[in-house]
Amino acid sequence: MEAEAPSSSSPPGQRRQMCGNCERPIAACLCHIIPIPPMTTTTTKLMIIHHPHESHHKLNTARLLTKSLRHVTTHLSRKLLPSHITNQSNSPSPSPTTTIYLFPPSPGSPAVSLSELKESINLQGDNRNLLLIVFDATWKHAKEMVKASEGVLEGLGAIRVCLDVDESLKGGSIYDDELVLRKEPYKGCVSTLEAVARCLRVVEDEGEEIERVLIGVLREMVRLQAGFLKPVKPRSKLLKKSKQNELQ
Repeated sequence: MEAEAPSSSSPPGQRRQMCGNCERPIAACLCHIIPIPPMTTTTTKLMIIHHPHESHHKLNTARLLTKSLRHVTTHLSRKLLPSHITNQSNSPSPSPTTTIYLFPPSPGSPAVSLSELKESINLQGDNRNLLLIVFDATWKHAKEMVKASEGVLEGLGAIRVCLDVDESLKGGSIYDDELVLRKEPYKGCVSTLEAVARCLRVVEDEGEEIERVLIGVLREMVRLQAGFLKPVKPRSKLLKKSKQNELQ
């Protein structure tokens, strides 16, 4: 099914015209690639805890998830609150029986890798309701959000899940491998949309197709954004430090 023609609005004082469908600038509209209607996940309910500082970032991918998928709830907050879970439980759909959240492991908090996930949880028969929680923020803020949410996560018995690192990618993300838009700090760190896509590939019956469509949306956003960015030059201090490390 073809996407609807994008509408635009231009509030006073705003220079760029915005698409009323995808909420992107008209010049970088993604309506032609966002699935209509949104894709349905049969197993997973997605909850996005959206940091206030991230909500207006031009490269934020959480909005693309809400446009591309059904069964997505978003909360603008600096941490997971008990009320977020209560509201989820009061929804018409069945309450999730298993809760997982995406975040890399730390010395005191190990994580189950995606490749091990299906062996760690039972998603068979009546136990096919999964709540996936993601923290959408910069990595500095995301660490703070996870720490502040530990009490609620422990009360849910939530399982920390991390991505399997693809060593063939320079930074583990298509951002780094195809275009430097937002630099990820280390391998295994990817955008919110890419992390969710990889997870859904594992837990959903139609996971491979869902991942393909979501990654396609992300690649198109990266491609369109490339035309509006100046080349990124490494900072002189980092270059100097890199040369010093090579000499050691």
